[in-house]
Amino acid sequence: MRILNRAKLLAGYLLGRHDLGSALPVEYIVETTAKCNLYCPMCPRETHKQPKEDMTDEVFTRLVSETRESAEHVMLIGLGEPFMDKQIFSRIEYCERHNIATLLSSNGTFLDEATCAKLLDTPLKHITLSMDGARKESFEHYRKGARFEKVRDNFVRLCRMKHERGSSLQIVVQMIRLEKNAAEVDEFMEFWKAVPGVDQIRIKEDETDLLSPAGGHAPEDWKHPCHYLWRGAMYVKHNGDVYPCCQSYMLDGAPMGNIAQQSMPEIFNSSAMQELRRRHVAGEASQVPMCSRCRTTIPHPLLVAGSLLFHGETVRKLLPLVERLTYFSKLPRRFLTPQRPVPAPVPRKDELVQIK
Repeated sequence: MRILNRAKLLAGYLLGRHDLGSALPVEYIVETTAKCNLYCPMCPRETHKQPKEDMTDEVFTRLVSETRESAEHVMLIGLGEPFMDKQIFSRIEYCERHNIATLLSSNGTFLDEATCAKLLDTPLKHITLSMDGARKESFEHYRKGARFEKVRDNFVRLCRMKHERGSSLQIVVQMIRLEKNAAEVDEFMEFWKAVPGVDQIRIKEDETDLLSPAGGHAPEDWKHPCHYLWRGAMYVKHNGDVYPCCQSYMLDGAPMGNIAQQSMPEIFNSSAMQELRRRHVAGEASQVPMCSRCRTTIPHPLLVAGSLLFHGETVRKLLPLVERLTYFSKLPRRFLTPQRPVPAPVPRKDELVQIK
């Protein structure tokens, strides 16, 4: 069923179809909580006020039940800290029972020893540890409310416990490169290379427009339709509102529907979604307000096609390799079109490290 679903999505994308029939996205971003304990100046929740609420069980179970035949990878993240959701562990287990791989991203403030042990007992496939700085001053500037030493110790503990257990959990330590931490890349990488249990170190560019609003894509960058509108990931807010992609909510796009009131097939093939696809196929993406402000990298159709030949979990693992090959000039840069006009820094050869 999932292979057939991917085939339908691939044909729809390559042929520029607006109506995808019975096909559904292979990936979802599911915000199980809108609560967070930190203030981060680059986070969209600072411009889009969030309630202190969790996704209800009714919304979550309906989403999973309606997508279980097609969904392959679910990122249980959003504008909240996942470990503030008291149901997060049961939600991971629920996805696993429906053969859906799960991913988390955490600010690390709640990862004490007991929580790390409980997490490693779950079938979680991947976790991104957000550590935006190698030094106390820069980290605490961007992660207000967190203490550098505590978060770093929590992350090191999780990595070492994973290593000691021989767990298959993939751990990525990630730093978003920003003005005050840009000079710390070497230091950041040297520290985390030495920590057992770390699978990958990633230096990521800022994809929000809060600290550098001049970013985005020029009209000529939109040579190909955005893959998010076909394969996903669709973004499901804690209240059930469904957005076409991970960027659309923070860029003031309108929801395509609400999973508590409509089925996912109805939402994914709604008139609003079909109009978005039509405009992208027609080369009018830069005329869509939220798309014109988008800062995410645009992949070449060959990469999109490749992403639909493999299971969503596999694609998530291969994505860093594709990034490395492109940014190190082993693949033409046109395969991944970065945001503009903010110039991309010249990459060092070890800015994205796969640790064996």
